[in-house]
Amino acid sequence: MAKTYARYVCRECGYQSPKWIGKCPECEQWNTFDEEVVSRSSSSAGKGALPVYTPPVLLSDVVIGEHHRYSSGIKEFDRVLGGGIVPGSVVLIGGDPGIGKSTLLTQTACNLSAKSKTTLYVSGEESAEQIKLRANRLNIRSDKLYIASETDIEQVESIIQNLKPGAVIIDSIQTMRDSALESAPATVGQVRACTTVLTKIAKGEGIPIFIVGHVTKEGAIAGPRVLEHIVDTVLYFEGDKHLSYRMLRAVKNRFGSTDELGMFEMGEDGLQEVANPSEILLSERPINGSGSVISAAIEGSRPLLIEVQALVAPSYFAAPRRMAAGVDYNRTMLILAILEKRAGFSFANQDVYVNVAGGVKVTEPSLDLAIAAAIASSHKDMPVDKDTIVMGELGLAGEVRGISQTEKRIKEASRLGFNRVIMPAHNCRKGYDSIQITGVQSVYKAIETAIGVFRRKTRKAEEPEE
Repeated sequence: MAKTYARYVCRECGYQSPKWIGKCPECEQWNTFDEEVVSRSSSSAGKGALPVYTPPVLLSDVVIGEHHRYSSGIKEFDRVLGGGIVPGSVVLIGGDPGIGKSTLLTQTACNLSAKSKTTLYVSGEESAEQIKLRANRLNIRSDKLYIASETDIEQVESIIQNLKPGAVIIDSIQTMRDSALESAPATVGQVRACTTVLTKIAKGEGIPIFIVGHVTKEGAIAGPRVLEHIVDTVLYFEGDKHLSYRMLRAVKNRFGSTDELGMFEMGEDGLQEVANPSEILLSERPINGSGSVISAAIEGSRPLLIEVQALVAPSYFAAPRRMAAGVDYNRTMLILAILEKRAGFSFANQDVYVNVAGGVKVTEPSLDLAIAAAIASSHKDMPVDKDTIVMGELGLAGEVRGISQTEKRIKEASRLGFNRVIMPAHNCRKGYDSIQITGVQSVYKAIETAIGVFRRKTRKAEEPEE
């Protein structure tokens, strides 16, 4: 006879407790414990079947089979995955409601089925008729795309075993339920158990499985944190659902880089690839407007030109406001301190706003010099030349430090018609005939070069020779 008991599991780290507690002793997070009902058979304590023993093997004796990647039919999706779909991989895709997760996977399912790969789309949220309506809107026609409206993970496993599809899409994992557990769907135990079953199928049968995950109000994927450790790849679909552009970013990838970025545009016929995101992001930039500076970032293997905007205005508050969008807030505060200490600026009675146009989020430090130039440009109301690129990392002493992959950044700038680059002197190399390279060693010299005329108010000092 089965016995049931309740336990509490932390949704962040999976820590188990026999009773509810406010703060998790493992990850130190508050109010993260969810109740889970566990069913245990009374005969489980007796003798059962012994597990099959698998002896260890030498590393030199391991034979690697052929695991060729294949395309999803969407180049931007393949880029983020690391070059294509790996057989037997488990991919978790999260994003805000209405951002386009189901649309992307429906288009992927159609492309895979068009390549003679039988594809199974399992939805626990929509009926087959609703999926058909979305397919008609996307102009999808396929004879090898199977639809199943099912929430029981055992039934899903049976369908996969009988159909033997080339790829499986689960929409979403929070709707799946394991009948062996008495808890409700979307609880910690259910999400972990269902993901474990799907991972076992993917690895055993060599079937790639794509899983849609809901996100919390904080933007993290709902469910236990161990969910992201179980799967092979975790992708986040970002962007404002009221705007047309979407960005797909990898935060975990066992088969490729985690820095790749794919860009899409949402249209009437679904998601369209943006092959040249730099040109799109710079299409609406103001010409000769103060506070606007173009910089070059690296997202994975792709150089990306972005517009950094800054607005410095008189403050009418006792504590001036500081806001940053698309860049790290703490990094922006550090750059403001460097400008005050090393370049003679004063922001004590100034509100400062920094933004990366287009909704792109950049974390690499090569954007430091562009942020500083944009703030200085807005503060002095003196524009930076429209054909100039500014990039470099700032140190606390006001020095401009070297950055990586400058060749890719310069080639991308030259391709889009820019004729001058202000960059760290450490990275200056000869051989760029099509573009002028200006190397700088200090933030003072960089701002003086970028906005033309600049005078230090606090004190005069000799700047080092470049």
